[in-house]
Order: sequence, then C-alpha cells, then structure tokens
Amino acid sequence: MLYAIFQKVFHVIAEVPAFVTKQTNKYLPSATVSGEITPEYLGVGYIIGPKIGGVLVAGGVLAWLGLIPLLATLVPTDMIAAQLVKLGYLKDVLTAGGPGGWNPETHTFTDMADAIYRAYVRQIGAGAVAAGGFITLLKTIPTIISSFKESVSSLKSGDKEQKVSRTENDLSFKTVIVGSVVLIILMALLPQVPGESFLNKLLIGLLIVVFGFFFVTVSSRIVGIIGSSNNPISGMTIATIMGTALVFIAIGWTGKVFEPMALVVGGLVCIAAANAGATSQDLKTGYIVGATPRYQQMALFIGAIVSSVVIGFTVKYLDTPTADLTAQGIHHAIGEKYAAPQATLMATLIKGLLSYNLDWQFVLVGVFIAITMELCGVKALSFAVGAYLPLSTTLPIFAGGMVKGIVDWNAKRKHKKAEGDDELGKGNLFATGLVAGGALAGVVVALLSVDEGVYAALEKVNMEHSIAAVIGEDGYQLLGVGFFTFMSVILYRIAIKPEKKTLNN
Repeated sequence: MLYAIFQKVFHVIAEVPAFVTKQTNKYLPSATVSGEITPEYLGVGYIIGPKIGGVLVAGGVLAWLGLIPLLATLVPTDMIAAQLVKLGYLKDVLTAGGPGGWNPETHTFTDMADAIYRAYVRQIGAGAVAAGGFITLLKTIPTIISSFKESVSSLKSGDKEQKVSRTENDLSFKTVIVGSVVLIILMALLPQVPGESFLNKLLIGLLIVVFGFFFVTVSSRIVGIIGSSNNPISGMTIATIMGTALVFIAIGWTGKVFEPMALVVGGLVCIAAANAGATSQDLKTGYIVGATPRYQQMALFIGAIVSSVVIGFTVKYLDTPTADLTAQGIHHAIGEKYAAPQATLMATLIKGLLSYNLDWQFVLVGVFIAITMELCGVKALSFAVGAYLPLSTTLPIFAGGMVKGIVDWNAKRKHKKAEGDDELGKGNLFATGLVAGGALAGVVVALLSVDEGVYAALEKVNMEHSIAAVIGEDGYQLLGVGFFTFMSVILYRIAIKPEKKTLNN
C-alpha cells in the first residue's frame, strides 16, 4: 500500500518506465521495452508462477520487439495513419492527434510503436486470442460433454427424490426456470437495453439464456476439475460473441445499430460463466463445513444484486471524462484514461463481424500464431493474451513469476518443499497483499481523481517533475525500477524466511 501511495499519489516512483528505440534505428526501429511497475502486477506474477508468466511475456516480446519493428520498417507512416482512420482512431489523415500522435504536416508519429500497435498488432492479437479461446474449448470438449450429461442426469434424478438431507437442500429448479423467464421479459422491456424493437430485445434475452445455460454448466464443472485459474472464461466469451454475431448476420442484422446488442449478450454470459465458477467453489466450501446450499444460494443472489448496483455506480462514476478529454471530444474516461483491453477485444470482434470491417489478413496471422504455439506444446491462449496486451503489462508480471521461480529453486536446492505446494506460504500471502493493496490504492486514487478539485490538489503533490529536474527523466525512470527491484527483493526474502518451529507434545 505504501509503495502504491508513493507511486500513484506523490509520483516518487515512475509508473511506466520505458526504453524505446528511434524510428531511424537501422536494426530495430520503434522497439519498446516498458513495464507498469505496480505492486499488483508483481503479486499476480508471483501467484501464477514463472511458467505462465513466461508464456505471457513471450507473446509481448513477439509483438513489441518483433512485429512492431518489422512493420515500422515495411509500412509507410501515411498507410498507418490511413489504417487508424479506418478503425476510427483518427478523423482523417489531415487531422493531427490519435494514437501515437499523428502529425499530418511532417507525416510522422510521436509514438510510432503505439500507432502500429493500435493499427495492426492489436488485430493480430485479437485473432490469436480468439483462436486460443477456441482451442481451449476444443481441448475441454470431452469435459464439456460429460459435464453437461451429468448435470442433466442430476436434474432428472433430483425430480424423483422427495426427501433430501439438509446439506443437499438446494433451491428448486423451478426457481431457475422462473428466473430465466423473468430475465427474458426484463431484457425485452427495459429501455436501457439496446434494440430497435421488442423482438430485437426478446432475441437478446433468449440468446443470453441459451448461451448462459450452456456455458454456466460448463464453467461450473470445469472449475471442479481443473480449477478456477484454468477456467477458459475468455474462450467462452469469444465463442458467445462470435456465435451471437453469426446469428445476427444470418437474419440480416448487420451494422453499427446491432453492435451494442451483441455486446450485451457477450458481457452478460461472461459474467454468468465467471459467477458460475465462483458459486461452485462457494458450494463446495459450504459442503465441507456443513452449510445448507439453499441458504448459500439465497445469499449469493443478494450478493450478486448488491455488487451489481455498487459496481454499476462505481463504473459510471469512473467513466466521467476529465476537462482535457472533453475538450478533445471524448466523453468516456474508460478506454482512454483507464485501459480496458478485454472490452476493446470484444468491440474489435463485434465491429469487424457485424460491420464487415474486420481486417482478416491480420486476424488470420494471429490465428496461425496461436495454432503454431499450440503445436509447439505452449498454451496458445496465454501466449495470445500476452501478444494482445501491452508489454508494459506482462513484463512486471513476468518479474513476479521469476521471483517465484527463484524461491522454488532455492527450496528444491535445500531439499525443502517448494512454496508453490503451499498456497498459504508466506510468499503467496505477501503477494496476495500486494495485489489487494495496490488495487485498493488504485481504485481510491481513481475515484478521487474524478473530482476536478481533488485532481488539482493531487497534482500539487505530484513530485515527478521536481525529481526529474534534479536527476533527469532517465534517472527518474531508473529510480522507479530501483524501487520495484527493492520490492521484489522484499518479496523474495519474505518467501524464503523459514517457518518458526513449534514444540510438539
């Protein structure tokens, strides 16, 4: 928490140190190595370990040190600007601004790497993520089929049983049926739901129930078999979005009007599948301690409703644009001030499919990259996510994974149990604290920054320019890397600290 305050409030620690080669570099133009050196990313990396962290950063290395320098060499800047216009990032090639800072007079970008990333690499990454998600689903088809059969059979057998024990007393299946019907009716009647007619909204509700019923069943079973961390929520969401888009295309619903409708289906099914996995974990824990499932499920209903209201107001508040964004004609802070990579991925797929605006040549490059990785024995979805996300996100996660790898190596060298075998080990607990503290500090600062007066007050305590004036911009970024390294050392020291011995009777 203290690290996050120094970074996000006082800006003593640089947020995203970066090294970028010049466009005129003969060997590696516009190559970027950057890291968002936050405590939460370090903690996440430690928790997921070096293997997954390595695969994630490998995708980023390919994108930012391979594809972007290659495209910077081969593609003229005017063509990149035209591509940004096509994707809606620029009004036209004669207008300055947009991703990368296009200058129509000099025909150059202030940040060539970012311009290429938005114009081409993000679409390649989207194709890779879509393919990786489908591959993950294909690999789990046997589990999906068996899970679905067992769920249906359990419903049939449940109808025959009249009396059940307290620890097996669930809400009636009629509740699910009634809830689904109510959901469809609400989707059709609520004015906030996109759609030109009652039938439009009715189809949205039906698709949510159909895809939701299938993927909730799949998610619930998969969590029990391979764990929540391996639950392919991204693959299920991508499959839902593409399936919805294909249904829309089949009945002639194409164009921008229907894009929000497809997004609603994908978003709600994504939430349902994620909640299904968490609910299964709750019910399993309740079974172990002897809880009554019926009351757990009622409590989950209340929790879902309350959290939806709170999250809705929070997101709405955070979406308030700053004065600078409003002056640029931008009316949403989320997506600009606050990155939303998963939402951008869904928007890219929906727009491309329904508006026939998808650059399939770039998407297919990503698809075959994912297939290549899978054939090499690498988890395609993890690699694809790394290629889609900025390297600044995956690099600090990899750093946390490396700390975990060194801790485990040190334990094996001393013939001790690796800390990865114990989820309640000191390292994992400290890493969890880093994630919670960093995320909490980020949310608090973000909420405070929405108010212009508070934002101005926070800017007054911003020490970035003062420190950079003394040690230079490069020195300021190196200072941030030093703080991040120091925090990594603390994590390592805590993880290897021996447990206190207790006396046994």
